[in-house]
Amino acid sequence: MRNPMQAATPPPPGGTSGPGEPDSAPRLAPADAEAQAGGPRGRRSVRSYVMRAGRITPAQQRALEALWPRYGVQFVDEPLDLVALFGRDAPRTLEIGFGNGDNLLARAVADPGRDFLGIEVHRPGVGHLLLGAADAALANLRVSMHDAVAVAQQLPAASLEEVQVLFPDPWPKKRHHKRRLLQPVFIAQLATLLQPHGRLHIVTDWQPYAEQIAVHLAGCAALMPAAQWPLPSASARPTTRFERRGTRLGHDIHEFLYLRRP
Repeated sequence: MRNPMQAATPPPPGGTSGPGEPDSAPRLAPADAEAQAGGPRGRRSVRSYVMRAGRITPAQQRALEALWPRYGVQFVDEPLDLVALFGRDAPRTLEIGFGNGDNLLARAVADPGRDFLGIEVHRPGVGHLLLGAADAALANLRVSMHDAVAVAQQLPAASLEEVQVLFPDPWPKKRHHKRRLLQPVFIAQLATLLQPHGRLHIVTDWQPYAEQIAVHLAGCAALMPAAQWPLPSASARPTTRFERRGTRLGHDIHEFLYLRRP
């Protein structure tokens, strides 16, 4: 049940897994082995991920090797020129922690006039997405296998029309709450990347995390809750496997849609 709430060469191996999930099925993978920075250029003392090797199929490995030069974005310590990256200036969506990429792939196929940048370090998931992107001959998709916090710091202000964070790792144990990705500082950073009236769309099936996210969003002065729920673009998304799993477990699905203040 949905419950909207408004108050180059591939990088080295890496992956994460959420509570109770196998290594090959991470909930959110926002960082890779080459980047653990939380400040502009510093080292992050508290990380929102756990690096795991995961399991990768031969086809996924071949996709990483053959298709990364076509779709991959190698992290460099300088601003990222999105117009040059995609070869055009079009509406843009960023999805953080795309898992196997089912949502990202479906949206990129359905909306060729929009450019999509995905961030994920789980190599099997990235390989799975690259295979689908090549099969669909997509030109509007790029992928980063780097720390989402670091990548966000490289993106230009007001360069995105939409940011999606679907089912981030809830880190349910109290002592691990500090590891949750959606903290006030990062939410404020995402807000700076949005154009006026740009959308921040967050979905979780973990009630305590939803309550915390609601507080953080309400405390971000740059964001305001959407006036109507749902906006068509936010509701038209595929059901992810984490959503299906949460539904099977009887979890409510909590959706947040906030807009960048003009």
